[in-house]
Amino acid sequence: MTGRPWRVVQWATGAVGKTTLRAVIEHPDLELVGLYVHSERKRGLDAGEIARREPTGVIATDDIDDILALDADVVLHTARVGIPYESQDADIIALLESGKNVITTQGHHYPRAHGPERQALFADAARRGGVTLFGAGINPGFILERLTLTATGMCLRVDSISVREVVDAASMPDPGFVFGVMGMGRDVHDASMLTGEFAALYDKLFAEAIHYAADSLGVRIERIEPDHQLFAATRRLEIRAGVIEAGTVAGTNWRWHAIVDGARFLTLSVNWIMDPDLPGFEDPHLWTVSVRGVPGIEIAVDVTDPPVVDGRRTKAGQYATAGPVIGAIPFVCQAEPGIFELPTLMPWNPSLAGR
Repeated sequence: MTGRPWRVVQWATGAVGKTTLRAVIEHPDLELVGLYVHSERKRGLDAGEIARREPTGVIATDDIDDILALDADVVLHTARVGIPYESQDADIIALLESGKNVITTQGHHYPRAHGPERQALFADAARRGGVTLFGAGINPGFILERLTLTATGMCLRVDSISVREVVDAASMPDPGFVFGVMGMGRDVHDASMLTGEFAALYDKLFAEAIHYAADSLGVRIERIEPDHQLFAATRRLEIRAGVIEAGTVAGTNWRWHAIVDGARFLTLSVNWIMDPDLPGFEDPHLWTVSVRGVPGIEIAVDVTDPPVVDGRRTKAGQYATAGPVIGAIPFVCQAEPGIFELPTLMPWNPSLAGR
């Protein structure tokens, strides 16, 4: 610890960004020193007004040069994921080279999954700035990489692992994200949804979690097989972000199978739905983890909304995403320059040699 509060810049104020912004303002060990926004409407506002808090004296800017010039320990980069996956690369690299640690919820959990060149792109930028990059979040970031892998430590043998997420996303407010990034409301018969830019985004994002898991367990992935699905709306849906017409996309299942020794070893299934009455989604848990092995393990995870405070509509999922971000601040700020990768607590491994 430096003996003073960690100086924090909040980058973006969407659903998760507002949650982390409030956490920074309220925490005695954190000092908000900068705020970057994408919206002209928010530019020039006090951070406290955006967060529905008392004035902070920190004024929101949409000029990255203002942020780069700040003396800050860490940037909480909570920009929404975009198409293509690499759309935030330049900003993250600039922040790192300016000497600021970066904790991002926009992927970048395990860049080496995409090869040595992408790993070096961020590792070199971090070293030039003398700082660290860390990708944080709940999925990817926690459910598979932390919870599931730690649970395998109870096993003498692991035959296969399955992680399923089901999110009722009807309350998501941002039309640009719901229709432009999630692909809702599109033609359900459009094959490019399963092979084009949408699939490419999620293939790259979740490949990092899959490769991290395999590397932590000491198994070699032969290939990753995409197995995506689209679900059509059975009726016209009026959701918070807009309208989804009957027959268009109202649910997606981004699913991958990691093949090890010729068989499906790890399956990750990420389901986002706009109608809980869609077939196959009757009363699901938010996350379901299944480990086949000796012993077998079944884990169901749900998060619950806290009581409404000050009229806030912050959802449990937003808090669950923000929690790992805030908790990582002291670890990332004190880590060696480069890419920060949390160790997994004694997972199962087929080899005990040299562990």
